[in-house]
This record gives sequence, structure tokens and C-alpha cells, in this order.
Amino acid sequence: MRFGILGPLRVGGGEATVTAARDRTVLALLLLRSGRVVPAEELIDAVWEDRPPATARAQLQTCVSRLRRRLTELGMPADLILTDPAGYGIRVAAVELDAELFAERVDAARSAVAAGRLPEAQRQFRAALGLWRGAALSGVTSRTVRRRAQVLDEQRTAALEECVDVELRLGHAADLVDELTEAVDRNPLRERLRGQAMLVLSAVGRQADALAVYREGRRLYAEELGIEPGAALQELHQRVLAGDLALAGSGRGPAAPVRGLPRAISDFTGRQQTIARLVKEIEEDDARVQLIDGMAGSGKTTLAVHLATALGDRYPDAHLFVDLHGHSEREPLSPATVLAGLLRQLGVPGERVPSDADERAALWRSELAGRRAVVVLDNAASAAQVAPLLPSGRGCLTLITSRRRLTGLDGGRPSSLTVLESDEAVELLARVAGVDRVAAEPVAAAEVVRRCGHLPLAIRLAGARLAHRPSWRVADLAARLAAGRDALTELVAGERSVGQAFALSYAQVSPAAQRMFRLLGLHPGAFFDNRVAAAVADLPVSDVQDLLDDLVDAHLVEEPERGRFRFHDLVRDYARHRLVEPGAVEARGAALERLLNFHLHTGAELARLVNRSASNAPFALPPVGRPDLVRCCLTDGQDWLDENRATLVALVRLAEQEGRDRYCWQLARACWSYWFSEGHLDELIEAHEAGLRAAERLGDDVAIATMHNYLASGHHRLGRYREALASMKVALRLRERLGDRIGQAGTHKNVAAVLSVTGDLTTALAHLDMALALLRAERHDGGIVATFTNQASILLMAGRPDESLAVSRRQLALARSGGTLYDVANAVGHVGMARARLGHGEVAVRRLHVALRLKHRLGNRYGVGELLNEMGVIERAAGRPEGAAARHREALVAMTEVGDRAGQCSSRNLLARALLDQGDRASALDLYRRVLGDALRLDVRYEQGRALDGIARCLRPVDPAAARSHWLRALGLFRQVGSPDRHEVERLLAGLD
Repeated sequence: MRFGILGPLRVGGGEATVTAARDRTVLALLLLRSGRVVPAEELIDAVWEDRPPATARAQLQTCVSRLRRRLTELGMPADLILTDPAGYGIRVAAVELDAELFAERVDAARSAVAAGRLPEAQRQFRAALGLWRGAALSGVTSRTVRRRAQVLDEQRTAALEECVDVELRLGHAADLVDELTEAVDRNPLRERLRGQAMLVLSAVGRQADALAVYREGRRLYAEELGIEPGAALQELHQRVLAGDLALAGSGRGPAAPVRGLPRAISDFTGRQQTIARLVKEIEEDDARVQLIDGMAGSGKTTLAVHLATALGDRYPDAHLFVDLHGHSEREPLSPATVLAGLLRQLGVPGERVPSDADERAALWRSELAGRRAVVVLDNAASAAQVAPLLPSGRGCLTLITSRRRLTGLDGGRPSSLTVLESDEAVELLARVAGVDRVAAEPVAAAEVVRRCGHLPLAIRLAGARLAHRPSWRVADLAARLAAGRDALTELVAGERSVGQAFALSYAQVSPAAQRMFRLLGLHPGAFFDNRVAAAVADLPVSDVQDLLDDLVDAHLVEEPERGRFRFHDLVRDYARHRLVEPGAVEARGAALERLLNFHLHTGAELARLVNRSASNAPFALPPVGRPDLVRCCLTDGQDWLDENRATLVALVRLAEQEGRDRYCWQLARACWSYWFSEGHLDELIEAHEAGLRAAERLGDDVAIATMHNYLASGHHRLGRYREALASMKVALRLRERLGDRIGQAGTHKNVAAVLSVTGDLTTALAHLDMALALLRAERHDGGIVATFTNQASILLMAGRPDESLAVSRRQLALARSGGTLYDVANAVGHVGMARARLGHGEVAVRRLHVALRLKHRLGNRYGVGELLNEMGVIERAAGRPEGAAARHREALVAMTEVGDRAGQCSSRNLLARALLDQGDRASALDLYRRVLGDALRLDVRYEQGRALDGIARCLRPVDPAAARSHWLRALGLFRQVGSPDRHEVERLLAGLD
């Protein structure tokens, strides 16, 4: 195991070998996102959080360089950390990263449970849990890393719960008492664990202890959450009370040489430099593992067999070959199956082949010890598949081929036969079109080869076009290949064309694969998986995988990561060409319907998991086409939304382009809560503007009102308050005409939220009164609870904490009886805020901490920011400005993440006040002035007033006249908005007289 994140960060088999805090943060985040590119901005945010220096990107490069050197010192490949234009990535196999191995073993355990193989499931669960050494990435303090590490900790707890279920079915209750007791202590609010502990204690005759576990849980739920235990735990308690629980050989093979290689082709040509380099590497180090990876059809197997045959005299004892079926119509062979076949090739009798995979691997290494053998492991699926197959003897050469890059195998040297690197691609273009010509336009040349996808044939044809058109500049061809033009028609020279080359591959696959290829051309995203393919083609997932393998084999689809597929840009163009052929129009329309339907329902279901507030209530959708696929995606959680974020916006655009207006606006609405909660406001605005155009074309007033309502939320967060109010005005007028009282109430609530920011608190409260009247008439408790949140907040802003506390208490009572955890968190938070304003410090802090935990659990970053700011105010009032500043900085990060401009102004104003209290007047003054500029641009009068007040406080010791001027301006603003802050400013002004 090279890397460990299931506990303190472990590198190279030891703990804390990367000691610099920044380097540990970068490595931790790369490992958490193993196999994916982590944007540089995300890494910078993780390292420096809300205060990155101007040189952050350069310092990040230094961090990565140090990490590469350190990993190389530990014997790892220099290219383990990859550089991408967008950021950095690290690729490690499951056998090298404990978190990946943990996930594999848990998956295997769950499969065993489903098949009824409980002993095997127990072994797999225990093997998975045995990888943990403590809390994930303990010791790495970055907030970004901690949030992601908490997901791993949650997966550990879930696996333990499932493991306990299995072991209880196997009758192992007595072995679980201590482990479950510790687990409940670590996760005191987790009902399933608590129930399992009660079961185990009852099973071993400790009913009194089981009842004590229940009582302690009930106490915690009441104190922490203000709720009773769930129905299942209460029922278990009654059963414990009633006593109604029952649980159920080593010899060597033949010495004769083994010759198992396929026949090498006689006319092998090309790849001479590659062969020369490989031979040199093999000669320099007799213990060799060569990784030959590349796209389908690039000649990997032919090269490996040719090289093995050419070097056969150096390895006289055995020449072995096995097809691992990593990318073929068959399932990839398991290491155990492969080892059995290799042992038989060496002459080991079948009765001597062990049944256990680890024992087979040991026998395999023993049989090759002392032999000089060449082994070709062809068509590998992953590093995990081939790692157990590697010989340990120094006299063996192993050649591994794969359509995927197999990073992380000890001692392996990769050789890629894929498309060209950028410099190689430009060099090829120069050789065809002319060296001087290309050198004169390096930027345009780079764009041409990028548009060609670095595909050698495409680059040659592009170069030929330039060569035959001396009047063209390279930039002219780049423009013709740019987005919006048909690149396939440009990449033609004589009778040769890229489209013709693709047609030959297309003709070689089955009709079913051809159909899937055409339909997948509709997908606008960068990547897709087998579930998308199944939806588009209307096929079972089990059938889709074989078809995708066919397309990968034919170089029509790429699989850069297992299970994630993509088109080369030019191949996608070709697929779309085939889809507009005669007879394909009807199939195209049906496939587009399925594609949009699948993403609409999946996005809607997952977005509701991100934000369970009343404002994100379900709405009417067309019937779901593939519920099985939607359910399958739900297990991915928010990861699915994150990975498909750009795709979802692209699908909204596609629906608009294709005249699927109902899908256009519904898809925008379905994903609103995800974009809003995560701060992806550009996507929110773009999607809802397209949705609004679609709704207007439909003449659907309900849809138009909906789009205006949610478009306004994006404008609100971005500080575009005029645009927000304009959209809300349209939505309110339409909902009044439609008689939609629930919708009217929601819009009144949203109007109040904007007015509270711009400073019209009286009118804001009036809108909330109208909203509550409408909701009470409809007996809509969920809406009432949500509206109480706004009312409590605005009453606090208006200096009426007693009334705010009363509203929050009513909200909490309603939320506990029938609301959501989101409602409970809001109510508890506002109780804490009101208590703080009333001077009830200790009670306020306890409530705020409870609310903060709930907000973190819900992923509500805006709510987290609000609470952190309130806690900072309490810290400052208690004479702890350093603690206050830390809280406000955390709040600023949260507000920045969700894109709330007014929230950022508030956080900066409060941070500046904490800095001033620390004696850092210069920094405070700079920050106040920045806030004033931002607040003026946003027209947020309350934050303008607070910034002016802060500037005056900074200037008072050195320029009382300027301080007076600023306080007078602040006083005018506070009086306009009805803020109680005016009283303090009046007192300060009086003190100047």
C-alpha cells in the first residue's frame, strides 16, 4: 500500500513522511480525488482558504514539485502526479490507495450479501474495516480536506453497520459488544448503530445495558436535536422491555521450456524508436515490468508479442501469454482465474493449484523463482488486476498491454501508443505543412492540432490542406476548424478524409453497436457512463457494456477511466453525421426524449437531496422513462451532480435548440437547488434564462412564473437586486392571476429577503405577513415554517429580538412536529441568535453550536456562514477578537463558496471590526473601504452603513472631523433601513461634541 488516507496521511508505507503542511494538504486532496484532475483553484482554496497570496499559483507549483521529488525518493514513478491545463491529478490503483481498496472490498461484501454468501461478506467487510487506522486524514487541517474526509468517515460507519447486520445473522453477537460500544461513542446521534448495540447487548443477556443505551440516546436526541428517537428505535426499545428479541504441495513443474506466445507477424514495421527505447530499458535493469498502453487498434498486442519473440533467447525457460479480457466482450478475468491458467501453462497439475487467490499468487511466484521467463499480460483492465500476477524474480520480463494507463505498479515503466503529445503534434503539422510556416504562427498551430484532437491522421490532413493552399495562414485553418463549423468536411485531402477513416471502424462493429454510437452523439457532455448509454439506447445496462466495449475496441469511443467514456471531438462529429441520415430522424427524436428524461429525473431526485427546504418541494414531471437507471444514480449522491454539472447546463441548451421547451424549463427548475446551494450561480442564471425563453414560447404562465421566481434567486445571490425584484414582480403578478396562493406566498417571502438586504425592513415584514396569511389559508405548515425563518431574521435586523425569539420558538415547535431537519436547523439557529441579542450568552452559544452541526450535516454553506458570523460577534463581545476574526474568516469562505455577495460584505464588515478590536487599525480601514465600495455597487444600504461606521471608528483617533462625516452618513442609512445600529452611532456622535 503506497498511500493511506484512512487515518493519518501515510505515504510510502510510513506515516507523516510528507511533513510540510501545504504539501500534505495538496497530496491529501489529490488522493481524495484520485484519478481525476483537481482544478488549481480548488487546491489553492484548500491550502490558503480565504486568503491566497498573489503568488499562490506559483507556490502551488512549488508544492507539487516538492511532492514529486519526495515520491520519487520513496521509489515511486516521477509522473505519478500528473499536470493538466486545468490543474493536477494523481492516478493510483486500488491496491495502492487504502480508500480505493476499502471501496472495492465493501462492494464485494455487498455483492456477497446479495448472493446470500454471508461468511464471504463478513470476510470482505472485515478486510475493508481493517484498513482503517483512525479518522480519515487526521492531522490535515484544511477545511476542504476535512469536508471530504468526513464523507469517508461516514462510509466507514455505514460499512460497519452493514457488517454488524451480517455478523448478527451469523450469530456472532457476543463478539460485537465492545466494538459497537466504541462506535456508538464515536457516533452518538446515529440511530442504526445505537439500535444494533441494543440488539447485541440484549442477545448476550445484558438487557439493562441495552435499555441504558436507549435512554442515553433519547437524552442526546432531545438535547441536541429537540426530537424523540425514531419509530424503529422506539419499537426496538419496547421489544427489549418485553424480552421479545431473538437473533439468531510445493514441488516444481516440468523443467522443459514453455513456449506459449502467439505467432509474431512476419511483416511487423514501425515503432522502431519505441522498440529501441524498450530494449535499452530492459538491458539496463534485468527485472523489468513494461506497461504498453494506448487506444484500441494502436498495435499494443502486436508490439508486445513482437518484442517478447525478439527477446526470447534472453528468457529461455518460459514464454507465456494470457489475454486478461480487460476490454473485450467478455468480463475481465479475475487474478485468481488468470493465475490458475498461468500455473497450468507452467505445467502445474490442476490438483496442485490452490483455491485461494493469495495462495495461487504465492505458488506462481515460487514457480518462477530462478527461471528466466517473459510473460505477456495482454488487454489488462486495471493495475489491481495485474498486480498479483507480477513475477518476483529478477530474471523475468513482464509486458503488460492495456487500453488504459496503469499507473502505480512498482517498477513499471509506461510506454503510450496513443494520440500525440502537443509538441509532437505540432512537429507533425510542421513536417507536413512546412516548418517555417508553422513556426511563424505557434499559437494558431497549437489551436489546429487541438481541434484535430492530436489525432495523427487529422493532423496530416490539416497539414496537407495548408501545403496545397500557400495563400492560407495557419490561423485561417484554425478558424475554419473552430466551434460551429464542421471539422470533418475540412479534414479532407484528395480521397483521404478523417470521416472515411472513422467509417471503416464504424463498419466493423455490430449493427447494435452502430445504433448506440449514433445515438450517443446526441450527448453534449464531456463524459458519459453506461447508465447514460442505457438511457439513450433504451437497453439494459448489462447489454450496454458489451456494446461500449465493441466501440472502444474500434476506437470509436475512449475509456480514459474505467466506466467513464468519452468521444474524441471529431468522432462525436461523425456520430452526429450518421444520426441525420435518411431514416434516422425518428430514432433521433426518441433518443433525445430518453436522454432528457433520464437527466431530468435523476437531477431532480438528487437536487432534492442537496436542499430539502420547502422552497425545493417536488413538482410535476413527465413520467420517468427508466426508473431503474435513476435509482442506480441515486447511490452516487452529490458526486453525480458535481460530475454532470456542465452536462446539465448543456442539456438545457440542447433542449432549447431542439424545441423541447418543456424539458428545457423543467430541467432548469429541477437542478435549481443544487446550483443555488453550491453557489454555481452562473449555471443557474444561464439555465433559467433559457428556461424562461422556453416557458414564454409555450405560453405557460405557471412555468413563466416559476422561471422568474428561481431566476430571481440567482440575481439575489449575485447582488443584482433590481433584476431580482423585477423577476419577482412578474412572478407575483402571474401567480395572483393564476390563483396560486402557495406560489404567491413563496414570492412574497423572496421579495422580503431582497428588501431586507436593500434596507426596507418595514416593507419586507409586510410581505412576510402577506405570505403567512396566504399559507395559513391553505394550511401549508411547511411554507409557514420556512417563512418563519425569514421573519425571525428580519426581526433581528430590525432590533426586535424578543419578537424574533417568539417566532423562532413557534417555528421550532412546528418543525419538530412535521418539518424537516433543515427547518429544525433554521429554527434552532435563530433561537440562538435571538438569545445572543438578548444577552443570554451561554444558552445562545449552545444553540448556535447545535445549529452549526446540523447545517454542516445538511451541507448548507450559507447557513453555516450566517451562524459563524453570529458566533464571531459573541466572541468579540466576550473580549476575544482573535477568535472572532477566525469565525468571520470561516464565514467569508462559506459565503464566497455559495456566491452570496451581500453575505460576503457582512462577513468582511464583521472581520474588519474584529481586526480593529485587535489593534490592527490599518488592515481594518482597508477592509472597511473595500466593503463600502462593494456595498455601494450592490446597493446594500445596511452594509454601507456598517462600513461607514467602521471607517469612522478607524479615523476617530487621527481625524475626528472625517470620523464625524462618516458617522453622519452611516446614521442616515441606519435610519432609512430602521436598524438599531443607529442608537450606537448617535451615542458616538454625541461623544465627539
